[in-house]
Amino acid sequence: MADMKKVATRDSYGAALAALGAEHPDLVVLDADLAGATKTGVFKKAFPDRHFDFGIAEGNMMAAAAGMAAAGLVPFASSFAMFAAGRAFEQVRNSIGYPNLNVKIGATHGGISVGEDGASHQCCEDFALMRSIPGMTVICPADDIEAKAAVKAAYEYEGPVYLRFGRLAVPVFHSEDYQFVIGKGEVIQDGTDVAIIANGLMVYEAIQAGEALKEAGINACVINMPTIKPLDEELVLSAAKKCGKVITCEEHSIIGGLGEAVCSLLSEKLPTPVRRIGVNDEYGHSGPAAALLKQFGLSAEHIVEVAKELCG
Repeated sequence: MADMKKVATRDSYGAALAALGAEHPDLVVLDADLAGATKTGVFKKAFPDRHFDFGIAEGNMMAAAAGMAAAGLVPFASSFAMFAAGRAFEQVRNSIGYPNLNVKIGATHGGISVGEDGASHQCCEDFALMRSIPGMTVICPADDIEAKAAVKAAYEYEGPVYLRFGRLAVPVFHSEDYQFVIGKGEVIQDGTDVAIIANGLMVYEAIQAGEALKEAGINACVINMPTIKPLDEELVLSAAKKCGKVITCEEHSIIGGLGEAVCSLLSEKLPTPVRRIGVNDEYGHSGPAAALLKQFGLSAEHIVEVAKELCG
């Protein structure tokens, strides 16, 4: 597994936009002075007349995206997660969410793994913000193949979609025939002792944890849950019923994201012991991405520790 190909999902985003742009003339891309970092520059090079740079004015970009959608185009508005979900929240809520317009938000550089950019850019609140907007679909793909498929699915879906992509290169573990469906999860490893539900870069960590737990005599059910809203409730309930214990893993605050979505569902329909692995209600800080992930407990080793404690 050490030799697995690694790709940052922000690169997948840029490649997917360029591929879709060749097929769909109604697809336009908006950016806020970050085309190099968000990788929308790939689309800009291929279709310069359909790429619009708004400078450091994310709110204006979201309002313009709303207007383009109202005119029949399919805009992908792109920036760092901190700015797309955070700085432009009011425009996303009122100009895109409230009228339920067909705008896709491509948010890159989400989570602690932004690394050296530090706390001001390490957005660990975006799932919570976007989940709170009625009608907003929220997606966080786990690898290159899933990210490209998610962008395609978002284009084909009618309604607002928030997609979160990462800066850090992560292992590509899906095969080319993987079928992504909005609102559906994926069982990667079956098990009966504990269900590990993860998204984004935490999915591969969960896979590694599942393998380590198997060696320790604990059979973990590892689930990839790329869509945070709408959640695959049927899969979550099935896994909780079969395993009796659940661990959620996300590169996001434990408040308002995947963990909270799972806990809300289970508390109402199937009370189950849950442990949430994520950022524990604190800000990040500058440092190498890999070191920060371990420091904040976003690692296979920590998942194994929590699983052993929960199953002990």
